[in-house]
Amino acid sequence: KDEEKPEGDEPKIEEVDEEEEDKKEKKKKKVKEVSHEWELINKQKPIWTRNPEDIPKEDYAAFYKALTNDWEDHLAVKHFSVEGQLEFRSILFVPRRAPFDMFEKKKKQNNIKLY
Repeated sequence: KDEEKPEGDEPKIEEVDEEEEDKKEKKKKKVKEVSHEWELINKQKPIWTRNPEDIPKEDYAAFYKALTNDWEDHLAVKHFSVEGQLEFRSILFVPRRAPFDMFEKKKKQNNIKLY
């Protein structure tokens, strides 16, 4: 028995150009890239992390004046480090004069500064 096939059911053969497909796949998404350049302003290590034998008295005096806004040099300084369960390095400064408002009770106390 010969069956009649409708004319629209025949398979169609198409020629595909591979270059056109590659062009479609190669469409790239544009991405903006932001980069920052950082300038190192303070190249000096913090004074409390440095070795106490390597620090001149002038550096201690300059650090004390900048920290306390005092116009006189400090009376004494103790630079030490503690190691054990807790490790830290510290610098203690003794001012040359007692603050004029030391015994005022209304003033807020700010004796120790931690950094």
